[in-house]
Amino acid sequence: MEVNGYNFKVVDQGSGDPVVFVHGSISDWRTWKRPLETFGQSYHAIAYSRRFHWPNEEIPEGADYSFLQHVEDLHEILKSLGKPVHLIGHSYGALVSLFLAIKAPDLLKTLVLMEPPALTLFVSNTPKPLEILKLLFSRPKTAFALIQFGAKGWKPAKKAAKNNDFNRAIEIFGTAVLGEEAYLNMPPTRKEQVKDNFFRAEFTGSGFPPLDEEKVKGIQVPTLLLTGAKTRPFFLVLTDRLEELIPNTTRIKIANASHNIHEDNPKDFEQVVLAFLEKHG
Repeated sequence: MEVNGYNFKVVDQGSGDPVVFVHGSISDWRTWKRPLETFGQSYHAIAYSRRFHWPNEEIPEGADYSFLQHVEDLHEILKSLGKPVHLIGHSYGALVSLFLAIKAPDLLKTLVLMEPPALTLFVSNTPKPLEILKLLFSRPKTAFALIQFGAKGWKPAKKAAKNNDFNRAIEIFGTAVLGEEAYLNMPPTRKEQVKDNFFRAEFTGSGFPPLDEEKVKGIQVPTLLLTGAKTRPFFLVLTDRLEELIPNTTRIKIANASHNIHEDNPKDFEQVVLAFLEKHG
């Protein structure tokens, strides 16, 4: 599919109301292989590889990995379907989906968010000391989780990526996001996605724009928030805040799952989401 002057790999299965899957960082449409088959039995299940992700054209040297461009790409893809969709996003893709819900709520039937990194609800993309200090007084649990993730995950991974030490960057980032056990036990298919989709620009790009709490409160579409039972504190505190803000929200914890919920426990993920879609379909 050509959207905004760029060719996207799109895979679909089944017929009926559209269900669109949006993948996270260092990944591509292949993360949704099993859900495509399962959801395709009852819906028109659609997954695509986001801009610059495998097997799409690679990012040009020096180009910005723009978050808002991913939101605009998703917007145009959804518009092309001609009817409201059930939108399911994971991690970076969940944050893209959240911004889309604010931008174009008329395109959605339901919204499913799996651990979006919505840190700009609390601080700027590059947190300043005063922002962290204020957060320590207002939400100490959130502040400590953000500090820990930044110090042990994002900052050293970004530094390694800038130095072209990609293996080290992947190890640091993967451990910080998934936890050591989940990272070490990644299946070969997931490791292949990481290898095919790791590029420096995703770590050195312009980052996330501010996320307005009032606009998040304005999301009226039925929303399902999913977290894993083994999820890192960083994602839990961010999901806590989204649960407080979005009015029509259901939250469910998926057993035996870390950040990659739909890969760690696909059976429970599919059962829970299909029940939610049926309830609100």
